[in-house]
Amino acid sequence: MVGATETFRVGDMAVYPAHGVGKIESIESRRVGELEQSFYIIRIVDSNMTVMIPTTTCSTGGLRNIISPQDVSKVFAILNQRDVETESQPWNQRYREYMNRIKTGSVFEIAAVLRDLLLLREDKELSFGERKMVDTAKSLLIKEIALAKEIEEDQVAQRIEQIFA
Repeated sequence: MVGATETFRVGDMAVYPAHGVGKIESIESRRVGELEQSFYIIRIVDSNMTVMIPTTTCSTGGLRNIISPQDVSKVFAILNQRDVETESQPWNQRYREYMNRIKTGSVFEIAAVLRDLLLLREDKELSFGERKMVDTAKSLLIKEIALAKEIEEDQVAQRIEQIFA
């Protein structure tokens, strides 16, 4: 997690929870009421959406660096776990819980959600929302891992597919 003292520079890639990987396009000052405030202007890679995040609250807002190449092996270790207990709960409760975990922005939580949903899919059909969440979690992981390892997204996607084949 990016600490309060850590700052980003224009051109840096960063992860913003639930939106994914983005590029810091600029750092701008804007007047908000009586205050002059500094903002990171980030373009989210996947959606091309622009997000403004106050530089003073970016760490509490969850903005963080891309994971290190060493952390990628931890992500794959999570994806490879098979001895996990999944509570039997209604799909809407499960959906809410998983969505909250994705919103933390933690790549490890996202990996665990993807693993749990793909394992669950072997036993029962996923709801529409859960299938959409699988796509979201997979997309977030693929983008970040590809950047961390400096490899093509297709290679990451294939490796994830192989784990759950």
